[in-house]
Amino acid sequence: MPALRLPAQLCLPVRQPLRRLLRPLASALLALLLLLPLSACAASSQPPRGVLLSALALQIRITQGAIAQALELEPSAEAAPQVSRVRVAEQQPVSIGEARGLRLAGQFDWRLSGDPIRVDSPFELYLQRGERGQSWRLARPSGSPDGSTQAWLTYPLPLND
Repeated sequence: MPALRLPAQLCLPVRQPLRRLLRPLASALLALLLLLPLSACAASSQPPRGVLLSALALQIRITQGAIAQALELEPSAEAAPQVSRVRVAEQQPVSIGEARGLRLAGQFDWRLSGDPIRVDSPFELYLQRGERGQSWRLARPSGSPDGSTQAWLTYPLPLND
């Protein structure tokens, strides 16, 4: 069966409205492609994975120390807890004293050194970026001395390559 071919005079009126319809669509697609790198920059404000792992391990060690002190036990000299599978569900900017910081929440897996049981736990972290943007600090709320402002304790995290 031979293919049906339309004369060029009939195709011209169809092509022009089709071009008018596709031109705004192409412009919108181009604008979307130009905006994608900008949204990636916003997402990159999340700290690197190594910073999250270090912060969570430090938070566990600080909590263990506080529990040991409250129970009047000798502080444990164990190796750092092993943290893995960090899943950030929420991230929002916060004020930490006079500086800006991030509040991160989600889930992570961890286990104590020598313990075969891996625990899946929720977390909430407050992180403060260094002045030059090259380092991070774990921030922990420490109460309010006057009832109106939040005081913070901050702990430096190791620099990661």
